[in-house]
Amino acid sequence: MTDSETKQTIISSTALAADAADDVHDEADSVADFELRQVSVPVGSHGARLDQTLALLVPEFSRSYLQQLIAAGSVQLNGRSLSKSSARVKAADALAIELRPTPQSQAFKPEAMTLDVVFEDEFLMIINKPAGLVVHPAPGNWSGTLLNGLLAYDTRAALLPRAGIVHRLDKDTSGLMMVARNRQTMDQLVNLIAARNVSRQYIALAQGAWKGAKNRHVDLPVGRDPRNRLRMAVVDLEKNAGKSASTDITLLDGGPSHCLVQCKLHTGRTHQIRVHMAALGHPLVSDELYGGKPAGGITRQALHARRLAFDHPATGESLVFESALPPDIEAALTSLGLSYN
Repeated sequence: MTDSETKQTIISSTALAADAADDVHDEADSVADFELRQVSVPVGSHGARLDQTLALLVPEFSRSYLQQLIAAGSVQLNGRSLSKSSARVKAADALAIELRPTPQSQAFKPEAMTLDVVFEDEFLMIINKPAGLVVHPAPGNWSGTLLNGLLAYDTRAALLPRAGIVHRLDKDTSGLMMVARNRQTMDQLVNLIAARNVSRQYIALAQGAWKGAKNRHVDLPVGRDPRNRLRMAVVDLEKNAGKSASTDITLLDGGPSHCLVQCKLHTGRTHQIRVHMAALGHPLVSDELYGGKPAGGITRQALHARRLAFDHPATGESLVFESALPPDIEAALTSLGLSYN
C-alpha cells in the first residue's frame, strides 16, 4: 500500500466515524501502515490545546479522529508522546503525527452475518434482534454489531447515518427493531417515534410478587445516575439532568416471587423499562445493573421487544409486527410457574 493510498483509507475511515456511516471505507490490509505528518506550531496557536492545534494544522481530518490518535500515543510533541488532548502547545513546538486507522475509524465496515429479517421492502426493514447482539460499534465492541451486519446485507446502508438504524435495543434485550433503507424514510421514522406514533410493546420478567393495580402508568424522569455514571436512574430534574419518561405497565401473570409484565413505551429513554421496573421494586430478572438476580436459568436481562405497530411512512399502510418469546424467556417462565398467552 502506497502512502497516498494509506492516506485516502484513513481519510475515508475518519469521515465515516465522524459522520455516523455516511460511507464505507475499504479495509486496510494492515493497521501497521501509516503516514507520518510533521508540522510546527505557529505563533497564533501558542498556548492552545493540542487537539485544537492539530485540527488547524491537519484540517482534512476530524478533531474526533485526531483525539483518538492522541489517546493512542500516535502524536509526539518535541519527540515525546502525549496522551491528553488538553495538553498545551507553544509556538515553534515540533509535532509528529502518525496518521493511522484507529479502532473507531475501522468500525463501520460490512461483516456478513445472519439477520432475522421479519419484513423488508424498498423503504424499510424490520429485524428480530437476538439477545447478545450489540446494535452500534462502541468501546469493547468495535465489530460484530448489527450495524456491521446491515452494511453487508444492503450496500445502500452505507449511504445512511448509522446504516439506517433509527432506535436501539440494549445488547441483552431481544426483539423487534426498525431500520430505514433510504434517507427520506429514516427521517420519517425518526419523526414518527418523536411524535409517539410508533407503538412499542415489550415483555419483561421481573422479581417480586406484584401488588396493587394490574395496570400502572409510570411517569418518572430518567437521567444518568449521579452516584454511578455507568447506569441510569429516576432523577429529580430540579437537581440532576434528565428527561421525562413514561411507561404503561400491565401485569400478565404473577407468582409468589416473580411477575410477568407487558410494558408500552411512550418515550424512549436509555434503559427506560429497566429503570422504571426497578423503581417500582421489580427489577428485571438477571438485570444485575439494576438489582435483578438470576432466576429460571436466564442469564441476561429478561426483556423482549415483542410488538411494533406504525403506519408505513411511504404507503400509509398500517403495519403490525409481533415476535414470539425467545426460548430462554419461555424456559424461565416454565421454571417459575408463570405463563404467557
